Amino acid sequence: MRHAALLLCLLGMLVAAAPAGAAVPRHWLGVDADGPMTDGSDRESEWALIAASGATSVRAAFHWPHGQPTGAATTDFTASDGIVLAAARHGLLVVPVVQFTPAWAAAVPGDPASPPRDAADYGRYLQALVGRYGPRGSLWSEHPELKRRPIRDWQIWNEPNIDRYWSTQPFAKSFVRLLRTARKALRQADPGARAILAGLPNTSWAALRSIYGAGGRGTFDAVALHPYTGKPANVVKLVELTRRVMRRYRNGRMPVWVTELSWPASRGKTNSGGGFETNDKGQAQRLRKGLVLLAAARRRLRIERVYWYTWLSAEQGPSAFGWSGLRRLRGGEVVSAPSLSAFRKTAKLLRR
Repeated sequence: MRHAALLLCLLGMLVAAAPAGAAVPRHWLGVDADGPMTDGSDRESEWALIAASGATSVRAAFHWPHGQPTGAATTDFTASDGIVLAAARHGLLVVPVVQFTPAWAAAVPGDPASPPRDAADYGRYLQALVGRYGPRGSLWSEHPELKRRPIRDWQIWNEPNIDRYWSTQPFAKSFVRLLRTARKALRQADPGARAILAGLPNTSWAALRSIYGAGGRGTFDAVALHPYTGKPANVVKLVELTRRVMRRYRNGRMPVWVTELSWPASRGKTNSGGGFETNDKGQAQRLRKGLVLLAAARRRLRIERVYWYTWLSAEQGPSAFGWSGLRRLRGGEVVSAPSLSAFRKTAKLLRR
Protein backbone atom coordinates (compact mmCIF):
# COMPACT_ATOMS: atom_id res chain seq x y z
CA MET A 1 0.00 0.00 0.00
CA ARG A 2 2.84 2.34 0.82
CA HIS A 3 4.44 1.73 -2.58
CA ALA A 4 1.12 2.34 -4.37
CA ALA A 5 0.65 5.59 -2.44
CA LEU A 6 4.12 6.74 -3.47
CA LEU A 7 3.33 6.00 -7.12
CA LEU A 8 0.09 7.97 -6.97
CA CYS A 9 1.97 10.83 -5.35
CA LEU A 10 4.55 10.74 -8.15
CA LEU A 11 1.78 10.78 -10.76
CA GLY A 12 0.18 13.79 -9.12
CA MET A 13 3.49 15.63 -8.90
CA LEU A 14 4.33 14.83 -12.52
CA VAL A 15 1.14 16.23 -13.98
CA ALA A 16 -0.21 18.73 -11.49
CA ALA A 17 3.03 20.34 -10.35
CA ALA A 18 5.48 19.67 -13.17
CA PRO A 19 6.18 22.31 -15.80
CA ALA A 20 3.97 22.42 -18.86
CA GLY A 21 5.37 19.90 -21.30
CA ALA A 22 5.52 17.07 -18.75
CA ALA A 23 1.98 16.17 -19.80
CA VAL A 24 1.60 14.09 -22.93
CA PRO A 25 0.03 15.01 -26.31
CA ARG A 26 -3.44 13.81 -27.22
CA HIS A 27 -2.41 10.76 -29.26
CA TRP A 28 0.53 9.68 -27.10
CA LEU A 29 -1.23 6.77 -25.37
CA GLY A 30 -2.99 3.86 -27.05
CA VAL A 31 -3.71 0.16 -26.71
CA ASP A 32 -3.18 -2.90 -28.86
CA ALA A 33 -6.33 -4.57 -30.15
CA ASP A 34 -5.90 -8.19 -31.18
CA GLY A 35 -6.97 -11.70 -30.23
CA PRO A 36 -10.60 -11.69 -29.04
CA MET A 37 -10.97 -8.02 -30.05
CA THR A 38 -10.53 -8.78 -33.73
CA ASP A 39 -11.73 -12.39 -34.09
CA GLY A 40 -15.04 -11.39 -35.68
CA SER A 41 -17.08 -11.36 -32.46
CA ASP A 42 -19.35 -8.44 -31.62
CA ARG A 43 -17.13 -6.24 -29.46
CA GLU A 44 -18.85 -2.87 -29.93
CA SER A 45 -19.02 -2.30 -26.17
CA GLU A 46 -15.29 -2.92 -25.87
CA TRP A 47 -14.49 -0.25 -28.47
CA ALA A 48 -16.59 2.18 -26.44
CA LEU A 49 -14.65 1.27 -23.29
CA ILE A 50 -11.34 1.85 -25.09
CA ALA A 51 -12.44 5.35 -26.03
CA ALA A 52 -13.53 6.00 -22.43
CA SER A 53 -10.27 4.69 -20.98
CA GLY A 54 -8.04 7.55 -22.11
CA ALA A 55 -6.58 5.73 -25.12
CA THR A 56 -6.95 7.66 -28.37
CA SER A 57 -5.62 5.11 -30.86
CA VAL A 58 -5.37 1.38 -31.37
CA ARG A 59 -2.65 -0.70 -32.94
CA ALA A 60 -4.09 -3.68 -34.81
CA ALA A 61 -2.77 -6.38 -37.13
CA PHE A 62 -3.75 -6.31 -40.79
CA HIS A 63 -2.84 -9.80 -41.99
CA TRP A 64 -1.81 -9.84 -45.62
CA PRO A 65 -2.96 -13.48 -46.09
CA HIS A 66 -6.47 -12.40 -45.03
CA GLY A 67 -6.49 -9.46 -47.41
CA GLN A 68 -5.07 -11.21 -50.49
CA PRO A 69 -5.37 -14.95 -49.88
CA THR A 70 -5.13 -16.05 -53.51
CA GLY A 71 -3.37 -13.21 -55.30
CA ALA A 72 -3.04 -9.47 -55.79
CA ALA A 73 -5.85 -9.13 -58.33
CA THR A 74 -8.53 -8.81 -55.62
CA THR A 75 -8.24 -7.49 -52.08
CA ASP A 76 -10.67 -8.56 -49.37
CA PHE A 77 -11.06 -5.70 -46.88
CA THR A 78 -13.64 -7.44 -44.67
CA ALA A 79 -11.45 -7.97 -41.61
CA SER A 80 -9.66 -4.64 -41.75
CA ASP A 81 -12.89 -2.73 -42.51
CA GLY A 82 -14.36 -4.07 -39.27
CA ILE A 83 -11.44 -2.73 -37.25
CA VAL A 84 -11.28 0.69 -38.91
CA LEU A 85 -15.04 1.25 -38.80
CA ALA A 86 -15.34 0.24 -35.14
CA ALA A 87 -12.47 2.56 -34.22
CA ALA A 88 -13.87 5.45 -36.25
CA ARG A 89 -17.29 5.14 -34.64
CA HIS A 90 -15.61 5.83 -31.30
CA GLY A 91 -13.20 8.54 -32.40
CA LEU A 92 -10.09 6.33 -32.34
CA LEU A 93 -7.18 6.36 -34.76
CA VAL A 94 -5.84 3.06 -36.12
CA VAL A 95 -2.19 2.11 -36.60
CA PRO A 96 -2.04 -1.10 -38.66
CA VAL A 97 0.71 -3.69 -38.34
CA VAL A 98 0.85 -5.13 -41.86
CA GLN A 99 2.35 -8.58 -41.51
CA PHE A 100 2.68 -12.21 -42.64
CA THR A 101 2.89 -13.46 -46.20
CA PRO A 102 0.22 -15.32 -48.18
CA ALA A 103 1.35 -18.61 -49.71
CA TRP A 104 1.25 -17.27 -53.26
CA ALA A 105 3.72 -14.47 -52.41
CA ALA A 106 6.02 -16.28 -49.95
CA ALA A 107 9.62 -17.18 -50.62
CA VAL A 108 8.78 -20.36 -48.69
CA PRO A 109 5.15 -21.21 -49.57
CA GLY A 110 3.12 -22.33 -46.59
CA ASP A 111 5.29 -20.47 -44.09
CA PRO A 112 3.40 -17.30 -43.01
CA ALA A 113 6.60 -15.98 -41.41
CA SER A 114 8.44 -16.28 -44.72
CA PRO A 115 9.61 -13.03 -46.29
CA PRO A 116 7.86 -12.22 -49.57
CA ARG A 117 9.53 -13.61 -52.64
CA ASP A 118 9.16 -10.16 -54.21
CA ALA A 119 8.88 -7.17 -51.87
CA ALA A 120 6.93 -5.32 -54.59
CA ASP A 121 3.94 -7.60 -53.88
CA TYR A 122 3.87 -6.35 -50.31
CA GLY A 123 4.22 -2.77 -51.55
CA ARG A 124 1.20 -3.17 -53.81
CA TYR A 125 -0.83 -4.51 -50.88
CA LEU A 126 0.11 -1.43 -48.86
CA GLN A 127 -1.04 0.77 -51.70
CA ALA A 128 -4.38 -1.06 -51.81
CA LEU A 129 -4.75 -0.40 -48.08
CA VAL A 130 -3.96 3.29 -48.53
CA GLY A 131 -6.56 3.42 -51.30
CA ARG A 132 -9.08 2.05 -48.83
CA TYR A 133 -8.14 3.84 -45.57
CA GLY A 134 -5.90 6.76 -46.51
CA PRO A 135 -6.94 10.43 -46.90
CA ARG A 136 -8.91 9.70 -50.09
CA GLY A 137 -9.83 6.18 -49.08
CA SER A 138 -12.91 4.53 -50.52
CA LEU A 139 -14.07 3.47 -47.04
CA TRP A 140 -14.69 7.08 -46.04
CA SER A 141 -16.73 7.89 -49.14
CA GLU A 142 -18.82 4.75 -48.51
CA HIS A 143 -19.51 5.90 -44.92
CA PRO A 144 -20.28 9.63 -45.02
CA GLU A 145 -21.94 9.34 -41.61
CA LEU A 146 -18.51 8.89 -40.01
CA LYS A 147 -15.89 11.53 -39.39
CA ARG A 148 -12.89 10.65 -41.54
CA ARG A 149 -9.95 9.31 -39.56
CA PRO A 150 -7.50 8.43 -42.33
CA ILE A 151 -4.61 6.13 -41.60
CA ARG A 152 -1.28 7.87 -42.20
CA ASP A 153 1.06 5.71 -40.05
CA TRP A 154 1.72 2.13 -41.18
CA GLN A 155 3.84 -0.30 -39.18
CA ILE A 156 5.91 -2.51 -41.43
CA TRP A 157 5.76 -6.03 -40.01
CA ASN A 158 6.19 -7.20 -36.42
CA GLU A 159 9.29 -8.38 -34.53
CA PRO A 160 11.38 -9.46 -37.55
CA ASN A 161 14.40 -10.17 -35.36
CA ILE A 162 12.74 -13.38 -34.14
CA ASP A 163 11.98 -16.28 -36.48
CA ARG A 164 8.36 -16.59 -35.36
CA TYR A 165 7.65 -13.52 -37.48
CA TRP A 166 10.52 -13.51 -40.01
CA SER A 167 11.83 -16.98 -40.74
CA THR A 168 14.94 -15.83 -42.59
CA GLN A 169 17.59 -15.19 -39.94
CA PRO A 170 19.80 -13.19 -39.69
CA PHE A 171 16.97 -10.93 -40.73
CA ALA A 172 18.43 -7.50 -41.46
CA LYS A 173 19.43 -7.73 -45.13
CA SER A 174 16.15 -9.23 -46.36
CA PHE A 175 14.05 -7.08 -44.05
CA VAL A 176 15.68 -3.84 -45.21
CA ARG A 177 14.71 -4.75 -48.77
CA LEU A 178 11.10 -4.95 -47.62
CA LEU A 179 11.36 -1.67 -45.71
CA ARG A 180 12.78 0.20 -48.69
CA THR A 181 10.06 -1.04 -51.02
CA ALA A 182 7.30 -0.49 -48.45
CA ARG A 183 8.19 3.12 -47.69
CA LYS A 184 8.46 3.99 -51.38
CA ALA A 185 5.08 2.39 -52.09
CA LEU A 186 3.42 4.24 -49.20
CA ARG A 187 4.80 7.60 -50.29
CA GLN A 188 3.64 7.04 -53.85
CA ALA A 189 0.11 6.34 -52.60
CA ASP A 190 0.10 9.06 -49.92
CA PRO A 191 2.98 11.55 -49.76
CA GLY A 192 2.12 12.23 -46.11
CA ALA A 193 2.23 8.58 -45.03
CA ARG A 194 4.85 7.36 -42.57
CA ALA A 195 6.48 3.93 -42.44
CA ILE A 196 6.86 2.86 -38.80
CA LEU A 197 9.61 0.33 -38.21
CA ALA A 198 8.46 -3.08 -36.97
CA GLY A 199 8.51 -3.32 -33.18
CA LEU A 200 11.84 -4.77 -32.05
CA PRO A 201 11.88 -6.97 -28.92
CA ASN A 202 14.70 -8.50 -26.87
CA THR A 203 18.09 -6.91 -27.68
CA SER A 204 16.30 -4.25 -29.69
CA TRP A 205 19.25 -1.87 -29.90
CA ALA A 206 21.41 -4.60 -31.46
CA ALA A 207 18.64 -5.46 -33.94
CA LEU A 208 18.38 -1.80 -34.90
CA ARG A 209 22.13 -1.60 -35.33
CA SER A 210 21.97 -4.54 -37.75
CA ILE A 211 19.19 -2.79 -39.71
CA TYR A 212 21.35 0.30 -40.06
CA GLY A 213 24.32 -1.88 -40.97
CA ALA A 214 22.29 -3.43 -43.79
CA GLY A 215 21.60 0.02 -45.25
CA GLY A 216 18.33 0.68 -43.45
CA ARG A 217 18.80 4.40 -42.79
CA GLY A 218 16.15 6.28 -44.76
CA THR A 219 13.77 3.31 -45.06
CA PHE A 220 11.51 4.20 -42.10
CA ASP A 221 10.15 7.30 -40.36
CA ALA A 222 10.01 6.15 -36.73
CA VAL A 223 11.71 3.42 -34.70
CA ALA A 224 9.45 1.05 -32.74
CA LEU A 225 10.33 -1.02 -29.69
CA HIS A 226 8.80 -3.81 -27.62
CA PRO A 227 10.75 -3.35 -24.38
CA TYR A 228 9.68 -6.42 -22.42
CA THR A 229 11.59 -6.37 -19.15
CA GLY A 230 10.87 -6.94 -15.48
CA LYS A 231 11.43 -3.43 -14.14
CA PRO A 232 9.69 -0.31 -15.47
CA ALA A 233 12.93 1.66 -15.11
CA ASN A 234 14.58 -0.74 -17.56
CA VAL A 235 12.02 0.17 -20.23
CA VAL A 236 13.49 3.66 -20.29
CA LYS A 237 17.01 2.20 -20.33
CA LEU A 238 16.13 0.17 -23.42
CA VAL A 239 14.88 3.32 -25.15
CA GLU A 240 18.13 5.05 -24.15
CA LEU A 241 20.23 2.22 -25.63
CA THR A 242 18.23 2.43 -28.84
CA ARG A 243 18.53 6.21 -28.98
CA ARG A 244 22.31 5.85 -28.65
CA VAL A 245 22.39 3.64 -31.77
CA MET A 246 20.15 6.10 -33.61
CA ARG A 247 22.53 8.97 -32.86
CA ARG A 248 25.48 6.94 -34.07
CA TYR A 249 23.74 6.50 -37.42
CA ARG A 250 22.68 10.17 -37.58
CA ASN A 251 19.02 9.46 -36.85
CA GLY A 252 19.01 11.13 -33.46
CA ARG A 253 15.96 13.31 -34.12
CA MET A 254 13.71 10.53 -35.38
CA PRO A 255 10.79 9.65 -33.04
CA VAL A 256 10.58 6.41 -31.09
CA TRP A 257 7.35 4.48 -30.60
CA VAL A 258 6.78 1.87 -27.92
CA THR A 259 4.24 -0.27 -29.76
CA GLU A 260 4.02 -2.96 -27.09
CA LEU A 261 4.39 -2.32 -23.36
CA SER A 262 3.20 -5.00 -20.97
CA TRP A 263 3.66 -6.99 -17.80
CA PRO A 264 1.36 -10.04 -18.06
CA ALA A 265 -0.37 -11.01 -14.80
CA SER A 266 0.37 -14.68 -15.50
CA ARG A 267 2.53 -15.60 -12.53
CA GLY A 268 1.38 -19.00 -11.28
CA LYS A 269 -0.98 -19.39 -14.26
CA THR A 270 1.42 -20.65 -16.94
CA ASN A 271 5.01 -21.84 -17.16
CA SER A 272 5.86 -19.72 -20.19
CA GLY A 273 7.30 -16.23 -20.09
CA GLY A 274 10.45 -14.21 -20.27
CA GLY A 275 10.94 -13.06 -16.70
CA PHE A 276 8.60 -10.06 -16.89
CA GLU A 277 5.47 -11.79 -15.55
CA THR A 278 3.75 -10.62 -12.40
CA ASN A 279 0.37 -10.84 -10.67
CA ASP A 280 -2.65 -8.53 -11.02
CA LYS A 281 -1.45 -6.11 -8.34
CA GLY A 282 2.05 -5.99 -9.81
CA GLN A 283 0.66 -5.42 -13.31
CA ALA A 284 -1.29 -2.37 -12.16
CA GLN A 285 1.70 -0.98 -10.27
CA ARG A 286 4.17 -1.52 -13.13
CA LEU A 287 1.73 -0.07 -15.65
CA ARG A 288 1.46 3.14 -13.60
CA LYS A 289 5.17 3.45 -13.05
CA GLY A 290 6.11 2.54 -16.62
CA LEU A 291 3.80 5.13 -18.15
CA VAL A 292 4.95 7.82 -15.70
CA LEU A 293 8.62 7.13 -16.47
CA LEU A 294 8.06 7.12 -20.21
CA ALA A 295 6.07 10.36 -20.01
CA ALA A 296 8.84 11.98 -17.96
CA ALA A 297 11.41 10.92 -20.59
CA ARG A 298 9.16 11.77 -23.54
CA ARG A 299 10.85 14.97 -24.67
CA ARG A 300 14.41 13.90 -23.89
CA LEU A 301 14.11 10.62 -25.80
CA ARG A 302 11.53 11.77 -28.39
CA ILE A 303 9.01 9.10 -27.41
CA GLU A 304 6.07 9.85 -29.70
CA ARG A 305 3.65 6.99 -28.95
CA VAL A 306 3.13 4.29 -26.30
CA TYR A 307 0.75 1.31 -26.63
CA TRP A 308 -0.26 -1.06 -23.86
CA TYR A 309 -0.35 -4.71 -24.90
CA THR A 310 -3.19 -5.57 -24.91
CA TRP A 311 -6.81 -4.42 -24.45
CA LEU A 312 -8.60 -7.78 -24.40
CA SER A 313 -7.01 -11.19 -23.85
CA ALA A 314 -8.29 -14.69 -23.11
CA GLU A 315 -7.08 -16.21 -19.85
CA GLN A 316 -6.14 -19.56 -21.31
CA GLY A 317 -3.41 -21.46 -23.09
CA PRO A 318 0.33 -21.59 -22.51
CA SER A 319 1.15 -17.99 -23.42
CA ALA A 320 1.73 -15.48 -20.62
CA PHE A 321 0.01 -12.87 -22.77
CA GLY A 322 -3.37 -14.46 -22.09
CA TRP A 323 -3.16 -12.47 -18.84
CA SER A 324 -1.90 -9.22 -20.36
CA GLY A 325 -5.29 -7.65 -21.12
CA LEU A 326 -6.79 -4.69 -19.34
CA ARG A 327 -9.98 -6.62 -20.01
CA ARG A 328 -10.02 -10.43 -20.02
CA LEU A 329 -12.17 -13.31 -21.15
CA ARG A 330 -12.60 -15.54 -18.12
CA GLY A 331 -14.91 -18.53 -18.25
CA GLY A 332 -17.02 -17.03 -21.03
CA GLU A 333 -17.35 -13.66 -19.29
CA VAL A 334 -15.40 -10.46 -19.94
CA VAL A 335 -14.00 -8.94 -16.75
CA SER A 336 -11.87 -5.89 -16.01
CA ALA A 337 -8.39 -6.43 -14.60
CA PRO A 338 -7.19 -4.10 -11.80
CA SER A 339 -4.80 -2.65 -14.39
CA LEU A 340 -7.74 -1.09 -16.29
CA SER A 341 -8.41 1.28 -13.41
CA ALA A 342 -4.68 2.04 -13.22
CA PHE A 343 -4.61 2.76 -16.96
CA ARG A 344 -7.60 5.10 -16.78
CA LYS A 345 -6.29 7.05 -13.81
CA THR A 346 -2.79 7.35 -15.26
CA ALA A 347 -4.09 8.43 -18.67
CA LYS A 348 -6.17 11.14 -16.99
CA LEU A 349 -3.27 12.37 -14.89
CA LEU A 350 -0.89 12.50 -17.85
CA ARG A 351 -3.27 14.61 -19.92
CA ARG A 352 -3.91 18.31 -19.28
